Amino acid sequence: MSKKIFPFFFILIASLQPQTIHDLIKPINLKEAKTTTVPLCDIFYSEDYQIEFLQNKFVNIEYNSAAQEVSLTPHQDFSGITLVSFKYFDKIYEIPVKLNKTKKYLFTYKPKTGEKQVNLFGQFNSWNRQDLPMKDSDGDGIMEIEIPLDPGRYEYKFFVDGKEIVDPENPIKVPNGLGDYNSVRIIEEEAKDKMFLHILGKEKSSSGLTLKFYFEIPDRDNLISKESVIALLDNQKFPDELIKVNGSEISLLMKNEMLKGNHSVRIAVNRMGKHSNIQTVQIIDGEIAGSNDKKTLHDQIIYSIMIDRFYNGDTSNDSPIVHDSLFKPANYNGGDLAGILQKIEEGYFDKLGINTLWISPIVDNTNNAYREYPAPHRWYTGYHGYWPVSSTKVEEHFGDMNLARNLVEKAHSRNINVLLDFVSNHVHMEHPFWKEHREWFGVLELPDGRKNLRLWDEYRLTTWFEPYMPSFDYIGSYDALEFMTDNAVWWLNVTGADGYRHDAVKHVPNEFWRMLTKKLKRNIELPKKKKLYQIGETFGGIDLIASYVSNGQLDAQFNFNLYDVAIPTFIDEKASFKLLDYQMQKSFQVFGYNNLMGNIMDSHDKIRYMAYADGDLEINDGRANEIAWTNPPQVDNPSSYDKLKVYMTYLLTIPGIPIIYYGDEIGMTGASDPDNRRMMRFDDELNEFEKQTLEDVSKLIHIRKNHPALRYGDFLTLQADENIYAYIRSDMNERILTIVNKGRNNQNIDLILPAIYQLTSAKDLLSDKVFKISNNHISLTVDGLRSLLFKLE
Repeated sequence: MSKKIFPFFFILIASLQPQTIHDLIKPINLKEAKTTTVPLCDIFYSEDYQIEFLQNKFVNIEYNSAAQEVSLTPHQDFSGITLVSFKYFDKIYEIPVKLNKTKKYLFTYKPKTGEKQVNLFGQFNSWNRQDLPMKDSDGDGIMEIEIPLDPGRYEYKFFVDGKEIVDPENPIKVPNGLGDYNSVRIIEEEAKDKMFLHILGKEKSSSGLTLKFYFEIPDRDNLISKESVIALLDNQKFPDELIKVNGSEISLLMKNEMLKGNHSVRIAVNRMGKHSNIQTVQIIDGEIAGSNDKKTLHDQIIYSIMIDRFYNGDTSNDSPIVHDSLFKPANYNGGDLAGILQKIEEGYFDKLGINTLWISPIVDNTNNAYREYPAPHRWYTGYHGYWPVSSTKVEEHFGDMNLARNLVEKAHSRNINVLLDFVSNHVHMEHPFWKEHREWFGVLELPDGRKNLRLWDEYRLTTWFEPYMPSFDYIGSYDALEFMTDNAVWWLNVTGADGYRHDAVKHVPNEFWRMLTKKLKRNIELPKKKKLYQIGETFGGIDLIASYVSNGQLDAQFNFNLYDVAIPTFIDEKASFKLLDYQMQKSFQVFGYNNLMGNIMDSHDKIRYMAYADGDLEINDGRANEIAWTNPPQVDNPSSYDKLKVYMTYLLTIPGIPIIYYGDEIGMTGASDPDNRRMMRFDDELNEFEKQTLEDVSKLIHIRKNHPALRYGDFLTLQADENIYAYIRSDMNERILTIVNKGRNNQNIDLILPAIYQLTSAKDLLSDKVFKISNNHISLTVDGLRSLLFKLE
């Protein structure tokens, strides 16, 4: 196949020389008084790690050459950002290392008579019930623990002698969706110095390209020294003689000979034991990323399709499963690969603005119905694709391998990439592996007599989803590890697809993802010069999610921590965007602005946003499972479509990769599984509000597609309160201002824009109206349940 049918994934692969570092080395986040150990393969890929680490005055470095891992321990007085240097094939490379000192907060619990063991657990430790034991340090009968927390909203509970208990002293609690409640603690941001490194712009000259930045601390002396600037060109220090500092302005000169090929420039400032945001500028063949037609992974706009529920292109393969207790929502409904192919050829995705499709698993599934273990024990089929009974065959309800290949080829011909969905955690008991390789799997029975079923956190790496879904034991079986990683490589080779969405990532050990990614780089990415994209699904704390995101594992995961705050913020009229902004900043701290994390409004595992917006369900509503069967929601209020478009504006203008779940574009509603997986509707099947929503969402998608600042830019918050969320995203090409009003009433706002930007006008990208910016202020009215998008000049 020619290169041009894989438009997104070629441009960031370097030559095949073994001494070349192909990956952009990501920052490592350290913690106070703790050692962080990182395998070298998570830092960059190589077949031969000839490494020599150099001393660092802020961080103690211990390199284990046998294990090929490095341990980093910060000195007690270190905070901010530093560079850990290492020699690799006679060149010096840098690892950015960050440490943000965080204030500790006290949690207390007074045990009742007879209560002995008390642990704290919550979102801040991925709901681990064991690693935060509380103690009565001063003998007053009160158990205590202090933990470091960034500003934000945290759900938590106490684990008392094996039982979960909400905080009796905290009146703030929310339903947890499991028939119980979680306590909530909100950490407000303290008044302290905020520093921000702004993008000023670029200048071309005969000598090269100059990148300009401005460092700001409000109401403080902004002057900085050259020594406080941390700048990298790819993975090496930016030449010192090409860095200029003038007061608060920083200039980096990229000489003409430095502009050849593809590069990343990163820059941050250290000041008073803290560090600024890290700005990243990608340069492709001498041009700033986004200013030409060459694409990267950051340009993806993903559309998620559940094959069986999208479009029926071939009625000859429908054949729903016959069972006396099986209902239509849990059976095959007729969608297939031919249906997706037809919509590709009709130009549906072109018109919508989509350039990447993620399709549910195409692997063969059981042709029998099985009963769900938890009450009320309903019967389901494998229509969703997550009950595999083969490792090489395509599900006959969907088509065959030739059709799968044809779909990928047709998508590529329209500059659309395809991500497959890979199931690595388990198989269905009808899979030959369960009979032929029983040693590859764990056991269902625990030593204490319990069944190891759905113990998502307690037995994270061994739990089974259902009694008929054996979970692989990758720790105990190297053969299973080898086979399943080889199988994932095989599927991409045989279909020509461009990467994976990976199921149930946290239930599979890191060793699996490291082996898989190494094989993908060795067998596909480097020899074919094709950059794949791998995104995982993990429900848990941000540290757990981040533990799978590295150069040696996955490119990204779904940003569920951001989603979990965004949904209640947009739905509750009294909830402040301030809490969402705290979580946004936390996400940047862990993943950076230029992250590839997946941002969602809906998914096949989540209640649809419209069910909340229309008032049919509340957040964490325990009725959602039953309502899905007995009283499926319908959209009654036209204003609910406006609420959806406000959320979609947010989704399509924040850092990360937007993921549109099929039906989002028309405002489809739905309660829990399987009601959130209704059959997609098109054209004459839509009502007037759905047609208008489709048109408006498509406009928003195309705005993201056409404006690089929304794909590569930074993020500067201007206002975050109960109604308004306003922020600017800037890259070296442009600045885009987003304002969303989730309230029902009109809001008069007066935004103060950074004076250093020297802005004079704002063009509304939705209406083409031009607003004047006077003395760094823009004053306007935002209608209720509306959004505004401006290009600032």
